[in-house]
Amino acid sequence: MGWVEMSERELRRAEVLSAVKAGRLTMTAAAEVMGVTRRQAHRLALRFADDGAAGLRHHGRGRPSNRLLGPHLRELAIAHVSERYRDFGPTFASQMLLERHGLSVSRETLRKWMSEEGLWLSRKQRRQFHQPRIRRDHFGELVQIDGSEHHWFEDRGPRCTLIVFIDDATGCLVGLRFVPSESAFAYFETLRDYLTSHGRPLAFYSDKHSIFRVSKTQAQGGQAMTQFGRALSELSIEILCANSSQAKGRVERVNRTLQDRLVKELRLEAIATIDQANAYLPAFMARFNERFATAPARPENRHRPLEHTVRQLDTVLAWREQRYVTQQLALSYDSKRIILEETPVTAGLAGKYVETYEFPDGRFEVRWKGLALPYRVFDKKQRVTHTAIVENKRLSEALAWVKARQDEIRPVRTKTNSEAGGYIPRSGRRRGPISFVDRHAAAKGSRPV
Repeated sequence: MGWVEMSERELRRAEVLSAVKAGRLTMTAAAEVMGVTRRQAHRLALRFADDGAAGLRHHGRGRPSNRLLGPHLRELAIAHVSERYRDFGPTFASQMLLERHGLSVSRETLRKWMSEEGLWLSRKQRRQFHQPRIRRDHFGELVQIDGSEHHWFEDRGPRCTLIVFIDDATGCLVGLRFVPSESAFAYFETLRDYLTSHGRPLAFYSDKHSIFRVSKTQAQGGQAMTQFGRALSELSIEILCANSSQAKGRVERVNRTLQDRLVKELRLEAIATIDQANAYLPAFMARFNERFATAPARPENRHRPLEHTVRQLDTVLAWREQRYVTQQLALSYDSKRIILEETPVTAGLAGKYVETYEFPDGRFEVRWKGLALPYRVFDKKQRVTHTAIVENKRLSEALAWVKARQDEIRPVRTKTNSEAGGYIPRSGRRRGPISFVDRHAAAKGSRPV
């Protein structure tokens, strides 16, 4: 046994006990230096006297642990993990081995085994280093877009989302808009403002949100593209989806900057609503771009002119779906039954498909080959016998009016026998829902004949 095989602590103890043996140190002082009790120091001194420095070595060194799991258990656990739980983490795999196979293996032991077999990589080993992407050369060549949900008004207003458009070549903010939540309509409205101000860029760069990308490879209906993707296709604008947040780092970094600077400016201006904030954004964007935007590598502007009229742009930036027309000239949309007015055009549409248009401002239209069709709305959830014709085709406003009328008509609570002061015979009781006429008569203390 040599000194090389001893640990640093054991070597230190050998030096201290040598000093005790030589009389240069008392046992009490030696115990304090070694960090043990005086009784333990006496034990160590006896072992040192009998076996020398080798007696201070830990007796379990070089021997297998008494708690060591057998090799057959390791092989069985690794076989189960390789076959069924290859993509499981050690914690989850350990739980599955116990619940499904009766193998009790701690997660750290299983982590070590999986690492030795190449079935598990630590977070440090999985870490990916993303190379910085060079900016595009021209203004309008690529625009990064994203939605940032945050407490923009702090405790003065509700949590909302800021839609951000930033040019990749210059770092210039080209579109900002506060909205209640991230949606296709929110991007439609922001896109309209951007197109009318700058024109059409060559491409947009976004994440893989369902607004921009159809996740299912076998999605049914449409052309396997989202409503926003369809609008960009009609505008001849390409949409690119990043595989990670680091890939669109420019818009992610500006989001963090805005969550600091813009929040503080909104606080100084005492802005607490989305409308006030949207009115403030143009001035903020001008100051921000003057301070942080850079010149592009090449001066040419790659934006193309917007070759669409206002009505054409409305048609492009709308939620469009196809709906089947029944023999009763009816179609379903958003839990509502839309009944087409019978005209020479609509008379031949039974069994065919028409196109519905829902606009960001709430308007709703049913079109056949570009021609708007008159209709009336029937709400399946309402117990009514007729519906009004929506002359101006503003479906959302009409539905809001119907809801307001429903809120005004509250059901009258039927009095109990004690409150009514008499007994209502069973033959006089009505079955089923109470009509509006009954409620009105009950409120006046009478009953319809």
